[in-house]
Amino acid sequence: MIGRGQSYPPGSKIGRHGTNFSLYSRAATRVELLLFDHEDDAIPARAIDLDAVSNRSYHYWHVFVRDIKAGQLYGYRVHGPWDPANGQRFDASHILLDPYARAVAVPAGYSRTPGAPAMKSVTIDSRDYDWEGDRPLQRPASHTVIYEMHVRGFTRHPNSGVAENLRGTYRGVIEKIPYLQQLGITAVELLPVFQFDAHDAPRGLKNYWGYAPVSFFAPHRAYSSCQDAGGPVHEFRDMVKALHRAGIEVILDVVFNHTAEGDHTGPTFSFRGIDNNTYYILGSDRSRYANYSGTGNTVNANHPVVRRMIVDSLRYWVQEMHVDGFRFDLASILDRDESGRPMLDPPVLWDIESDPALAGTKLIAEAWDAAGLYQVGSFAGDSWREWNGQFRDDVRSFSRGDDGSVGRVADRLLGSPQIYGRKEREPEVSVNFVTCHDGFTLNDLVSYGAKHNDANGESNRDGTDDNRSWNCGVEGPSADAAVETLRQRQIRNLLCCTMISLGMPMITMGDEVRRTQGGNNNAYCQDNETSWFDWSLVSKHPGLLRFVQLLIARRLARDMAEEPGSEPLIHLLRESEKSWHGVKLNQPDWSHSSHSIALTAEILKNRVFIHWMFNAWREPLDFELPKECGQWKRWIDTGLEPPEDIVIWEEAQPVLDGSYRAAPHSVVVLFSSIPRQPLSAAARIRR
Repeated sequence: MIGRGQSYPPGSKIGRHGTNFSLYSRAATRVELLLFDHEDDAIPARAIDLDAVSNRSYHYWHVFVRDIKAGQLYGYRVHGPWDPANGQRFDASHILLDPYARAVAVPAGYSRTPGAPAMKSVTIDSRDYDWEGDRPLQRPASHTVIYEMHVRGFTRHPNSGVAENLRGTYRGVIEKIPYLQQLGITAVELLPVFQFDAHDAPRGLKNYWGYAPVSFFAPHRAYSSCQDAGGPVHEFRDMVKALHRAGIEVILDVVFNHTAEGDHTGPTFSFRGIDNNTYYILGSDRSRYANYSGTGNTVNANHPVVRRMIVDSLRYWVQEMHVDGFRFDLASILDRDESGRPMLDPPVLWDIESDPALAGTKLIAEAWDAAGLYQVGSFAGDSWREWNGQFRDDVRSFSRGDDGSVGRVADRLLGSPQIYGRKEREPEVSVNFVTCHDGFTLNDLVSYGAKHNDANGESNRDGTDDNRSWNCGVEGPSADAAVETLRQRQIRNLLCCTMISLGMPMITMGDEVRRTQGGNNNAYCQDNETSWFDWSLVSKHPGLLRFVQLLIARRLARDMAEEPGSEPLIHLLRESEKSWHGVKLNQPDWSHSSHSIALTAEILKNRVFIHWMFNAWREPLDFELPKECGQWKRWIDTGLEPPEDIVIWEEAQPVLDGSYRAAPHSVVVLFSSIPRQPLSAAARIRR
C-alpha cells in the first residue's frame, strides 16, 4: 500500500504501520523511490514513482510505504535537466543516497567505476536501543584533556591485543578503554566517523582519515564488527555508552565543508544528483565548483535547506547518539555565503550555537580553510572554541631554538591573550596542541627535518613544507645515544608546553609512546602500519608514558585546599599573580636573539607558587629563583632521565640552592606551598 506521505521529517521515518520517505529537490521533474532486497543489487526489487502533485509539498517529495521496517535498503532516482552550465546535474542513471539516511550499506563490489554496485541507504529505527540512563557528560572545559584518535587505527594493528574480528572497530575501542583511563585523558576526539568513501584516494590506496563524507548522519559501516543493517548504529552507541561509563567524553571530527563527490569530474553519490545548485557553492562558471576546501567542492552551508540539514545532523548525534561535542573541519568555510564571500554573522554558525538541543555541547572550530581564510582569534559566535594553530607553530619554533620566538611563546603559555583577549572569554577558548592527525607525529617532529611522503604516490608534493621540525642532527631513526636523548627531551618539552599552558590541551594518538609515521606528514591514504597505533611502543617507552600520565594527572588535580567545587590547579593560574624573568629575576629578555624565559605564578587562594624555566638554548643556563616563596621543590626537569624527569607532586624533593641550572633544551617546573595560618576562633565565626 502506498500513501501520500508527509514532507516532515526529511529522510525515512519508521512508524507503526510502515515508513515515511521525504526528499528535498527543488528542480527535479520526477523522483523515484527505489527499494532493494540486497546491497549488491543493481536493479531495485520495487520502484515507486512519486506523483508531482499528490506526493510533493513545496520542494519536498514524499511517500508513505506500508509494511516497510527497519533494515530496508533504498535509494532514489531523481530526474531533471542535465544542464551543467546552469549548475544542474540530474542523471537518472545514478542510484542516489538519501542525505538524511541513518545508515549506509556498501556493496562488496563497490567502486567509483561507472556501472559498479552503488551504495544504498538503510532504514533505521532509532528508538530500538537501551541507553540505560546514559547522557552526554558535559564536563567543564577547564577539566578537559582531549586525545585525538582514529577509530580504526587505534586497534587495527595485529599487536593491539584485540580479537581479530574486533580490530579497527567501535567495539575494539571499548576493549582499550582501560588504557585511556590509565592515560588520564577526559575526552576522545574521533577522526571522521560519518560514512565516507574509502576509494577517495590515489590509485592502489585507501582513504584512511575519512575526510570524504557521503552522509552526515550514518556512522561509518567499516568501523563496525556487526555488519547487519543496524549494526554500525548500535555498536557506535555501545562505544559511546562505555566511554561515558569510564568518564570519557566523545567529540566527533565533523566534515560539513565538502563531500566525496569532488569536482566536476567526480562521482555522483547523492547531493549532486538531487539538487546540485542547493548543496554546493558553484563558481562563476556554474559547471565548476568553488573549491575553498582544497578537495574539489564546497558545501553551500548557509543555504536554508543545507543549514537545516547540518543542524539536524548535529542534533541527531547529540540526542540519538549521545556525543558530547564536535570539532568542525575547515570551519571557516561555514562562514562563507553562496558566492563564497565571508559573512559578518553567518547564519549556520549562529544556528548551531543558539540551538537549544546543542546547549552545553562542546563546539570546536578549525578556524581556517584551504583558500586562505584564517580566523584564529576572530571566529564568529560567543561559545566556539578554536584549534589554536598559532600555539602549534610558536611552541614548535621556540622549542627548536628559533630567533624571535620568546615573546610569542610566552603569550601562548598564558592562553594566547594577544589572540583571544578581545573575546573576554575563558582561556579554554584556545585548544592547545603541538601535533594532530595532519602533519608529523611528535616523534617525527623531532626526528625529521623534511617530509617523506613518497608512499602517497604524489612524488612527495603533498603535505605542508612548513613543519617547524628539527631532526636533532640526524634525519630519521638514529642509533646515536646523544641524538636519542635529545629527542626524548624535546618530546617531553613539547608535551610540557601543551599540558601546563592555559587553554584546553589536546594530544594525538600514540604521541605518548613515540608513534612514528616514518616522516610522512600527510598519511591520509595510509591505512596500514604507517598510521596504526603500534602497541609494542607502550612497553618500549614506559618512561615517556609515565611522564604523560603524571602531567595529565597534575593538570586535572584539584587545588591543594581540596574544597568542594575546587578547580584544577592549572586552571587557577589564570587568576594568579604572575611575573616574568630571564636568568635574572624580574629581567625577562624579550630580544630577538633570546632563547629562554621564566615565569613565577602565585595562586593566591592557597599560596601555592609555581616557577617555570624554559631553556631552548644549546647550552645550560643558571636561573635565579625567587626567594620570598618558601622552599622550592622540583616537579619536572626534562633534562633528567626517567624517573627523575617528573615526580609525583607529593614526593618532590627540595631545591637547596638559590639558583637552578636548566640543561640545554629543557623545561623545569618548581613549586612551593606556604601553609595558610589557621583561623582564630573569632575569624572562623566571622567567616
